[in-house]
Amino acid sequence: MSQSGASPLAGIKALTFDVFGTTVDWRSSVTDELILRAHRKLSPTAPTFPQQASGLPQNGSNLTAELRGRLAALTDDDWRRFAQEWRDSYGVFTNTFDRATSVWKSIDDHHRDSLRDLLAKWDLEGVYSESEIESLSLVWHRLTPWDDSADGLAALAAMSLTTATLSNGNLSLIQDLDDYGNLGFAKFFSAETFMAYKPDPSTYLGAAERMGLQPREVAMVAAHMTDLAAARALGLRTIYIARPQEEAWSEDDERYQATKAALDLWVGENEDGFRTMAAKLKEIRS
Repeated sequence: MSQSGASPLAGIKALTFDVFGTTVDWRSSVTDELILRAHRKLSPTAPTFPQQASGLPQNGSNLTAELRGRLAALTDDDWRRFAQEWRDSYGVFTNTFDRATSVWKSIDDHHRDSLRDLLAKWDLEGVYSESEIESLSLVWHRLTPWDDSADGLAALAAMSLTTATLSNGNLSLIQDLDDYGNLGFAKFFSAETFMAYKPDPSTYLGAAERMGLQPREVAMVAAHMTDLAAARALGLRTIYIARPQEEAWSEDDERYQATKAALDLWVGENEDGFRTMAAKLKEIRS
């Protein structure tokens, strides 16, 4: 991490935040919902609604014995793997999107389409109706924040620092997460704002520009070195918040080592995340 003289973070006026994994615990929230939906399908006492009724979970009385058997055989660990594959598909989608040649597709649309594909891959096609797939795909709008997120964001706001999302999620998704978790972000920027997905430079530079700031006056906060490496290359300050199972690069990866060495602030996995970040920034600015 940068060690030369006064911290560059003393001059920041705003922080942009990655959301999935950094601000909210997507893994637990999505896995729990997948397990719950499967349980309801297998429960003979689960309510049955007309198929047109808004995607509410139906019981599995209409499933074949073979399909019920496959569903019943899945363990909680299987659903954790399913959730991880769902998340991995998001990474592939955003990293391969080319704003010059690709037709725009929102993360909501991707989550729905990739869920349908995963159900087929796992031999679960037919378990859920189309309306149920739509409903289940919107679990990404209801992700529980990490315990430290709301308190840390409030502490930053109390220091007159602007807090803004900078996520690949579409705006309605990010705003729903803010409401659901009572997070209190001041501004919302997303890939949809710039019609490009991170790490496209237009996302980082566009957020700074829309706040009327120079890149050096903005700190990118993320639990992913890839995000911070891209932000750092464009002149933003960088803050790493370690979260369980979020880092894609191994510690012996040269990219990991180089990005870590250039960080302006590191908060370890057991160091109370956003609360500690806010406390350290308060100390730097005092």
